[in-house]
Amino acid sequence: MSGTFVLTVAIVLIALMILSLVRVIAGPTILDRILGGNVIGTKTTVLLLLIGLLYEDLSMFVDIALAYALLNFIATLGAAKFFLRRQNVFLGETDNQEN
Repeated sequence: MSGTFVLTVAIVLIALMILSLVRVIAGPTILDRILGGNVIGTKTTVLLLLIGLLYEDLSMFVDIALAYALLNFIATLGAAKFFLRRQNVFLGETDNQEN
């Protein structure tokens, strides 16, 4: 691939990540902030693959991107669970309620 094309795509991805960062900072709800963080993590994974294309050593960067994507997924699940429990505590609900 052409180096200028990959670099252009990387710059566009960074610009989109900055827009997502605005959503994380100014998001009106917790869900918007979690989703914005997840979008940043996903775009970072793609950016790692583009860096691998630039350095012409894609095999190493695929491993790094895969590990980063897995950590991003686990962090998103953890944040969602944390905020769900925090909301339940705030509302006075418990996990051990019988229906």
